[in-house]
Amino acid sequence: MTTVAAYAAPAAKAPLERTTIERRAVREFDVLIDIKFAGICHSDIHQAQEGWGEAIFPMVPGHEIAGVVSEVGPGVTKFKVGDRVGVGCMVDSCRECDNCKAGLEQYCVKGNVPTYNGIGKDGEPTYGGYSEKVVVDENYVVRIPEGISLDVAAPLLCAGITLYSPLKRWGAGPGKKVAIVGLGGLGHMGVKIAHALGAEVTVLSQSLRKKDDGLKLGADHYYATSDENTFKELAGTFDLIVSTVSAPLDFNAYLTLLKTEGALVNVGAPEEPISLNLFSVIGGGKTLAGSMIGGIAETQEMLDFCAEHSLGAEIELIAASEINEAYERVQSSDVRYRFVIDTATI
Repeated sequence: MTTVAAYAAPAAKAPLERTTIERRAVREFDVLIDIKFAGICHSDIHQAQEGWGEAIFPMVPGHEIAGVVSEVGPGVTKFKVGDRVGVGCMVDSCRECDNCKAGLEQYCVKGNVPTYNGIGKDGEPTYGGYSEKVVVDENYVVRIPEGISLDVAAPLLCAGITLYSPLKRWGAGPGKKVAIVGLGGLGHMGVKIAHALGAEVTVLSQSLRKKDDGLKLGADHYYATSDENTFKELAGTFDLIVSTVSAPLDFNAYLTLLKTEGALVNVGAPEEPISLNLFSVIGGGKTLAGSMIGGIAETQEMLDFCAEHSLGAEIELIAASEINEAYERVQSSDVRYRFVIDTATI
């Protein structure tokens, strides 16, 4: 066991505070990672505030982890000391179900082991990236290519893969019209990745406040959804819409923007149920779908793609002492576009 410093929420809705946690000793197939940077994801806030249901406290959030390997177990073959690596939203799964065997570990039938706010196979709670070090089985660690610096790579471990997976699955590419709803921590990566895939990209945002940013990031068009003319003008336009927002939308209105047999895919997760008129999908043979992160192999594919296209997150680097302020700013949409903790400050 190793004692490391971390920032934890002691209880639901409580401010995070500096503390210490125990990391397990390195087992045969484990990798010990010195965490260099940890992204702040909106889902960290949802969970620390129990917005998605009962949670485990004390909670050390953080599933956008970038660091360097400092020790490997005797059975490890994939990594060596000094390697640049990342850890995303899960640190284990059953490895035996059809989904795990198909590289869809995020949909493990028995439930994957989340990087934090979960229980590992050893019965111990998992603690995330707002800490100095983490121990993870090598099969749930990915390599960060040299083409991406670790600070801008950290958010790719959640925000990057969360957008890359549905964009690839629903065929974003040349000749396809793709809309990204929301230009935040997730949405800005959606714009970058969809553009790099060759799609024609439109941002649908509440206002035109971030229009210049959106166009610089790779969007071809930018519309305000608060303008009722937007929905008239864009009716029947898109092959694919990816919604990144965690507020409930008027899904019936957004579905009118799809072409026949188009898809509206949700990666943002509102805390409240939604209302839907099924004729919105029946008419036009449309798909309303969801997508959750990606498997380990696909996460590696995403990192390699981002390195090849020189893509990283747009970040604001903060000290660990600023985490609570950062949470407040995320909730008021005052971040461009991802807070990343310099874990040397923990």
